[in-house]
Amino acid sequence: MNDVIDVKARETRKELPNGSGFAAPQADAAALQRADGLKTVGWISYLLHLIVAVAAVVPGFQVSIALLIVAFVIDLVKKDDAAGTWQESHFSWRIRSVVWAGILYLVTSPLFLLLLLPGMLAWAVVSIWFLYRIVRGMVAMNDNRPVGV
Repeated sequence: MNDVIDVKARETRKELPNGSGFAAPQADAAALQRADGLKTVGWISYLLHLIVAVAAVVPGFQVSIALLIVAFVIDLVKKDDAAGTWQESHFSWRIRSVVWAGILYLVTSPLFLLLLLPGMLAWAVVSIWFLYRIVRGMVAMNDNRPVGV
């Protein structure tokens, strides 16, 4: 039975670049814990974005912009922690989504104020686009892969 390979043990042991042996499992455990922490932060941010996005699409379902600001600040603060990981794209994705949605809402706001129906249609399109971006990001996060690639 010497042919049996413990795949889990091989995955957690990484050979050091200088060939002097294997890295300590604690380093791998720390990296896994960091990745799990980033994923948890990502899910919290996505859920806050999702609440705001659904509220923007569903008439009469309004939430505070504070949720969006909280999620945006979380993404800005934690983005550097995700540098070099597959999750880095998710932080950039959410930040860009909020910035572009904000710009599009500002650009279309005169339509909303001057001509109600065209303004409502423009804001509906922006809101649906924002919801799409959040859902697309959540699907990619669930599959443990970068988004927008």
